[in-house]
Amino acid sequence: MRTDAFALRHIGPRENDLQHMFKTIGVATLDQLIFETIPDDIRLKNDLNLEPAMTEYEYLNHIQELGKKNKVYKSYIGLGYHPTIIPAVIQRNIFENPGWYTAYTPYQAEIAQGRLEAILNFQTTVIELTGMEIANASLLDEGTAAAEAMALLFDVRSRDQKKNNVCKFFVSDEILPQTLSVLQTRSTPIGIELVIGNHETFDFSKDYFGAILQYPGKYGQVNDYAGFIAKAKTNEIKVAVAADILSLSKLTSPGEMGADVVVGTTQRFGIPMGYGGPHAAFFATKEEYKRSMPGRIIGVTIDTNGNRALRMALQTREQHIKREKATSNICTAQVLLAVMAGMYAVFHGPKGLQYIANKVHNSAVTLTDALNKLGVYQTNTAFFDTISVKADSSKVKSIAEKQEVNFYYIDNETISISLNETTSLNDINQIISIFAEATCKESFKVSKLASTNNFPTSLERKSNFLQHDVFNNHHSESQLMRYIKKLERKDLSLNHSMISLGSCTMKLNAAAEMLPLSMSNWNSIHPFSPIDQAEGYQIMLKKLEQQLNVVTGFQGTTLQPNSGAQGEYAGLMAIRAYHLSKGDTHRNVCLIPSSAHGTNPASAAMAGMEIIVTKTTPEGNIDVDDLRARAIEHKDNLSCLMVTYPSTHGVFESSIIEITNLIHENGGLVYMDGANMNAQVGLTNPATIGADVCHLNLHKTFAIPHGGGGPGVGPICVNEKLVPFLPTNPIIPTGGNNAITAISSAPYGSALVCLISYGYITMLGAEGLKKSTQYAILNANYMKARLEEHYPILYSGEMGRTAHEMILDCRSFKQNGIEVVDIAKRLMDYGFHAPTVSFPVAGTLMIEPTESEDLAELDRFCDAMISIRKEIESSSVDDANNILKNAPHTLQMLTADVWNLPYTREKAAFPLDYISDNKFWPSVRRTDDAYGDRNLVCSCAPIEAYMS
Repeated sequence: MRTDAFALRHIGPRENDLQHMFKTIGVATLDQLIFETIPDDIRLKNDLNLEPAMTEYEYLNHIQELGKKNKVYKSYIGLGYHPTIIPAVIQRNIFENPGWYTAYTPYQAEIAQGRLEAILNFQTTVIELTGMEIANASLLDEGTAAAEAMALLFDVRSRDQKKNNVCKFFVSDEILPQTLSVLQTRSTPIGIELVIGNHETFDFSKDYFGAILQYPGKYGQVNDYAGFIAKAKTNEIKVAVAADILSLSKLTSPGEMGADVVVGTTQRFGIPMGYGGPHAAFFATKEEYKRSMPGRIIGVTIDTNGNRALRMALQTREQHIKREKATSNICTAQVLLAVMAGMYAVFHGPKGLQYIANKVHNSAVTLTDALNKLGVYQTNTAFFDTISVKADSSKVKSIAEKQEVNFYYIDNETISISLNETTSLNDINQIISIFAEATCKESFKVSKLASTNNFPTSLERKSNFLQHDVFNNHHSESQLMRYIKKLERKDLSLNHSMISLGSCTMKLNAAAEMLPLSMSNWNSIHPFSPIDQAEGYQIMLKKLEQQLNVVTGFQGTTLQPNSGAQGEYAGLMAIRAYHLSKGDTHRNVCLIPSSAHGTNPASAAMAGMEIIVTKTTPEGNIDVDDLRARAIEHKDNLSCLMVTYPSTHGVFESSIIEITNLIHENGGLVYMDGANMNAQVGLTNPATIGADVCHLNLHKTFAIPHGGGGPGVGPICVNEKLVPFLPTNPIIPTGGNNAITAISSAPYGSALVCLISYGYITMLGAEGLKKSTQYAILNANYMKARLEEHYPILYSGEMGRTAHEMILDCRSFKQNGIEVVDIAKRLMDYGFHAPTVSFPVAGTLMIEPTESEDLAELDRFCDAMISIRKEIESSSVDDANNILKNAPHTLQMLTADVWNLPYTREKAAFPLDYISDNKFWPSVRRTDDAYGDRNLVCSCAPIEAYMS
């Protein structure tokens, strides 16, 4: 046994388990199982061309040496990204803690109360600082949050505005450049006309439905927008404001000015810059727009006993329901980062945030006064943290970079300097010395910070915020550490038991992959730093792109999309750009099988495409005859097919080559959804099946943690014809020769967590990656073999095998009065998170064990499911007071003086022997979703309907 091989640690089953597993499945070898699972005509003939696998020790030495190539300069670039101080108690207990970073999206609220409370804290922080009525659980970054604001305002236009096709959207020229680029990308396909200009000369024409302003502006100017917003309202123009959240503890909130939507990023609330991400954006609006708000909302409700409980609210807004009628394809958040940002607010409290904001502002005032003495005058009439000065940019840059300092150089004679939480008096004196040298003046030092405000008193915040107990009771490290631990104990994560979610691939997030995220030479780089200061990042990112090219068989990759949904959109926009480059402006029809994930039609609608839904067969495969008919019918306008492979039903469809050829023959391209890539890597790939572009979920197949619902990374890999259209960035150019505008704010998206996937691939190598896929298929088929005697398995391949996931049909249990949700809740009593519930088929469970789970854990889960099946048999429609309907059972129930249920306490809490050794207690009983939606407190139709 080679104990230094990473594959040994990543893959669960041991060598001596295999014969038992093979016998259970009914195969002689692993090769036989793979032959019976994957069609032979799409199998790779050669191993992946990757460098030999590194051991964990070799990799950590390698990544440390590579990190030394990054130059960590003092950063005063700003533009929405700032150096920040991560409180050590938050770094150690959340950021570096698998109890937080391995959790799944809180769909099962009863075992996610800790995370839900932490996100409610985040929402409360955002609501109170922005002055708005409702906020969501975070978005991907500031640029995409601004684009979502634009889309919301477009959606809530008045009836007359929609009737008259009012489609102009005003964008202040103060907006961040990366935000503008994302707005340009998102506006064009859906028919929004952007008009960029000075808000002071805007004419408030009836041709506009909305506007967006930056507060403070991109180079630091603070404007009073109350008059603008009031005048806009009289002309039926709704206003979004992109705001700096730290400044809002000093400045009047946009909500108090009358804004309709407020967006921004919480990066400077204790989140490292990480060369661009991941960071939690925020989105706040008025309660009247709650049904149009993108993303997730955490709301307060009650449980079965009437006790307070939390859960995800208004879930009918999800793309799984609205599909192409959804106004957003966002189905995720940046939960881990939102938890950290919310906890930063808890740790510092209102007075602490004001202290930090005052220090930052006083530093900017002090620097302004000092530079004035050198004859270097700044142009902002009012500012918070950023000053804009007139000086010889080339001369200043030369001196500054020798002293390892970065400013933002607007033009040859204008320099922007953004100060931050880490800025000290020594830093200010260093900046003074740089400008003194550049102007040939004698330098001097300041000895204390100024204490005056440099903005009008009318803009000084007078309203209170964060008065709740949670923001005022946890200011010592002991208090916060215990509070974080208290919340962590309420959440079931991968450090407790397997989370077998189909389509979500909850695999091991190995410690060696995670460690580099805490290294300062990786997490302290500004995304707009000069390229030569990020040599380590450039090498790592390019290697990761090459690795993903090899894995997919494609020629180009962009890492910019920072979620799977963003990847879908990026892929479709690349296809759109390709057709436009050929003069085929009419090619806008997108074929989508009815079994597709709900984000597929939502993304296609956002890309301006006409969606045609095609049928699936009773076996769950694409109906090739119907697809052929639709492709031929729309051949003159066919843009693409969106296909998930293996299918959403967990099957390798043998007709896939025929399907992709059919699309190409009729002038379209093929987009492959990479959600199920964990069944492909090293065995087949998107290029081999005939796709032109795919997105990959690095937070699934390539080991980035789910983090309680984010961060995610969703790069797209493309063939040669689409390489020219990969997206760029307005400050650090990326992408192809004919690049589309930005998909996300940062040039390389959430670059910091790309280290995880780079480590995963580098330590596994070609053999380990292939083995991981084989064992994912092995584990799934082993579970299928054990469970199919007790539960109907809905779909399987032509030889009876499943891919890496399977669907258990639970619909027949209604005759016993049991719904699939009852099984999901009962699993909590057995110490497990439920598999995916009612997707892609209502009344089912979709199970995906991943390769990381060992045989003992697979058996524990199967034993639990078999035990539950026996409980179902003893249930009846006439008896609603049974063990499944009452699940989950809390510690409070089990220790109550009175027990009047028709089964024992032991059977409720300890139905199998293994549970007593490591019991996980749900912290609330079953939550009442309907009550929570009817009484929304956030401060804390089937696909066939659309088939033509």
